[in-house]
Amino acid sequence: MQLKIKKNFMDFKTYYSAFHDPLWTFILALALFFPVRQLIWVLYVRRKQKKQKLVSKEEISILKKKATFTSIFLSLVFSYIYVNQVFN
Repeated sequence: MQLKIKKNFMDFKTYYSAFHDPLWTFILALALFFPVRQLIWVLYVRRKQKKQKLVSKEEISILKKKATFTSIFLSLVFSYIYVNQVFN
């Protein structure tokens, strides 16, 4: 009686989807992060300036942190959707 030994190697498609898509998602998210953060931050500051004429340095730093969180979320979501649409 012979035992069949099955080799458990990842085929190319599994390797591709396991490493290629997350890599490109991360690269695109990183490339989008900085311009998106700057754009959102400028919009936050302008909206705050409309409500009150003077914006303090503390408020600007709070708005920068808020813009950072929002841009991380938007960049990751957009890059994930884009990579799935383009590469799959």
